[in-house]
Parts: sequence; C-alpha cells; structure tokens
Amino acid sequence: MRNTPSQGGGMNEIRHTYHGQLDDLRVDVVRLGLMATDAIGAGTDAFLEADLAAADRVIHADTAIDELTYSLEERCYTTLARQQPMASDLRMVVAVLRTIHEIERTGDLMINVAKTTRRLYPVELPDPIRRLIERMGNQASLQLRTAIEAFAESDCARAMALEDMDDVMDDLQRELFRTIFALGRADEAGLQQMVQVALVGRYYERMADHAVNIGERVNYMVTGEMPGFEGGDEPNPDDSLGITLD
Repeated sequence: MRNTPSQGGGMNEIRHTYHGQLDDLRVDVVRLGLMATDAIGAGTDAFLEADLAAADRVIHADTAIDELTYSLEERCYTTLARQQPMASDLRMVVAVLRTIHEIERTGDLMINVAKTTRRLYPVELPDPIRRLIERMGNQASLQLRTAIEAFAESDCARAMALEDMDDVMDDLQRELFRTIFALGRADEAGLQQMVQVALVGRYYERMADHAVNIGERVNYMVTGEMPGFEGGDEPNPDDSLGITLD
C-alpha cells in the first residue's frame, strides 16, 4: 500500500526523535565525564589539605554520578530494544555503555581517595609526596578530560594519543614508589601511612587506565575496530596490594 503523506511524516518524526535520543546520550556522557573530572580535582585537593569536609562532599557527590550512569544505561538498553540500531548508531550505543562504566569507576576510585583522607587525618604529608600526588591528580584529570573531548568530537587522533599520555602517569607512579622507599618510614605508623599513600597512587594510575579505555571505545565507535584488551579491566584496585579497604 502506498504511504500517504501523513504516514511519511510520521516516519520522519520517529527518525528525528530517535536521532535526538542518540544526541542526548552523547551529551549526557560528556556531562558524566565532567562530573568525574570535577571529583578528581576536588578529591585531590581534599586529600592534600586533609580537608575532611571536602572529602565528605566528594563521597556524597558520587551519588549523582551513579544516578546518571544508571539513567544512561537504561536509556541505552531501551534504544537497543526499541530501535534496533545498525552500523555506526549501534557502535555508538555500545561505546556509551562501555564509556559510562569507565567513568563511573573513576568516580568510585575518587571515593577511595576521599576515604584515605579520613584514614590519614590529621597526618601532614611530606612535601615530595604532596608534589607527586598533586601531579598525579592533574594528570588523571587531563587524561579523562582528553578522553571525554575525544568522545564528544569523535576524534580518533585524540583518543589514541591517550595511550602515550598514560606513560606520564606510569612514570609518576614509579617515582611515587621510589620516594616512599627513600623516606624510609620504618615505624609501624609510618609504614601504614605510606601503604595508604601507595594505594592512592594506584588509584590515580587506574583512573588514567580508564581514560585510555575510553579512547579505545571512541576508536571503535568511529572506525568499527575492536579495542585491544592488553590493559583491560584489572582486579579491584582496593585489593591490588593485598589490602581490603572498607
């Protein structure tokens, strides 16, 4: 049966709504990434200043990150079920599902940093440690921001540059460990404090890894090439040194 003008107009309206939903997904992923970037900055400042109130704000703010993550996830599933997207649209929805996971984990890692602020309070960090943690926080923020910009602009060049940027974070983590050992805190309290600092360094290193993973998802979204999994998901960093944190 030949479509009437009204039928054709209805189909166009459906497609317009569908593409509007995809645009909304992209916008909210960027918003989620900015929230996590803000958490990195606020949490790093709280840790360096031993600011318990600021640390609590970082912990409570993660609720908004979780809520937006769940909303995006549900909307992706709805789009997959109702619209059955194909080709680049399908890759975009799949990339969103993976990207929001990486961002949400970054928020969780900042909760760990905030909780470490509580554990170390009111210990004043040695200046060499402070400088390194500040640089690691800045590097994590830079890499996440770059990853989100790459996602927003479908920029493969920027996305794939993240792997090389990650070398900076790896070097900082090694320097942090060297500094911890050089300080030679042999008493039990000092050892416990340095273990906590080492864990914080590990958290930042994992944040940078999540940014690299986002870059791989962007490359997949644009080109259809499946990301490599050499640096894929690792065990919960809370357990990375054999220590369970609450």
